[in-house]
Amino acid sequence: MTAVKNPIETPAQGRRSLLGAALAGSAVAAGLPSGAAWAQSFPAKPVRLICPFPAGGAVDIASRAIAAELSKLLGQPVTVDNRAGAGGNVGLAELVKAPGDGYTLFMTTSGIQAINPSLYRKMPADPNKEMVPVSALVSLNNVLVLHPSVPARDVKEFTALLRASPGKINYASSGSGTSIHMSAEMFKYLTKTFMTHIPYRGSAPALTDLMGGQVQAMFDNIPSALPHIKAGRLKALATTGARRDPALPDLPTIAEAGVQGYESGVWFGLSVPASTPKELVKRLADESIKATKSPDFVKRVSELGYNVIGSTPEQMEKMIQDELKRWPPVIKASGATAD
Repeated sequence: MTAVKNPIETPAQGRRSLLGAALAGSAVAAGLPSGAAWAQSFPAKPVRLICPFPAGGAVDIASRAIAAELSKLLGQPVTVDNRAGAGGNVGLAELVKAPGDGYTLFMTTSGIQAINPSLYRKMPADPNKEMVPVSALVSLNNVLVLHPSVPARDVKEFTALLRASPGKINYASSGSGTSIHMSAEMFKYLTKTFMTHIPYRGSAPALTDLMGGQVQAMFDNIPSALPHIKAGRLKALATTGARRDPALPDLPTIAEAGVQGYESGVWFGLSVPASTPKELVKRLADESIKATKSPDFVKRVSELGYNVIGSTPEQMEKMIQDELKRWPPVIKASGATAD
């Protein structure tokens, strides 16, 4: 990938530049090392990685995979701290309270950056102003899965079932505003059908209830659903990307199955508080990119259905801006909201 340079400084970037200058001035006055020296000496203690979703879900799996590699590269433990709830907003609130010293990282998602601000009436913080990107790590598609008892063998039959019994099918998500939620809302919007949304605090508890029959459908991230599909505990109908997914090559995409214009996916990446010095952001980005190139990391996540990215901060910022153009119109058209 080629880094995208933005010659125009946004108001948020201007504020960060002023804040960075103020921090640098304070550091000099206090006799502390410069930003560059600070970045080189970092880290001197363990690093915390906030995962805003519960253990066992796709975001948590990616968080633990990158934490293992960063621990090797940084020479300090990188520990995962699960702070789940409100589609990632609980973790976001925790992140913005942390100092910008590099010792608190955040596993953000394209949903947190571009869906939540349009879906939630009240946000704990603006993810596009109060934190800055470090590196987009992985992307993945979702998969439409059903409880085996649901009498639908493909997308066409599932759509017909929804039309015949509107509101009788409940679908689970990992929380309002997540890609899992919005993948279902996009499906509803394009097929003109209705399902009842049942939000959970992450993929793992949602999958538990789906397999138990308490809910009937889910557009889950492939990595967390894949073991249950292979074991026959869930019935997979189609994947949500523009092309067939390598992890489930025999499944059609939802668009291939007849829902024209359908495409939905998600990516995960590291962010830090906006007050973090840019030299330290670069150091973290460099180490994160190295981590995504590790054979152990690539093998671990590829086998689970992730696609490796490993971007620069500038490339991740471009990805965020692309998502901000894409999702708000879909949310408005679908009428989806979150409490």
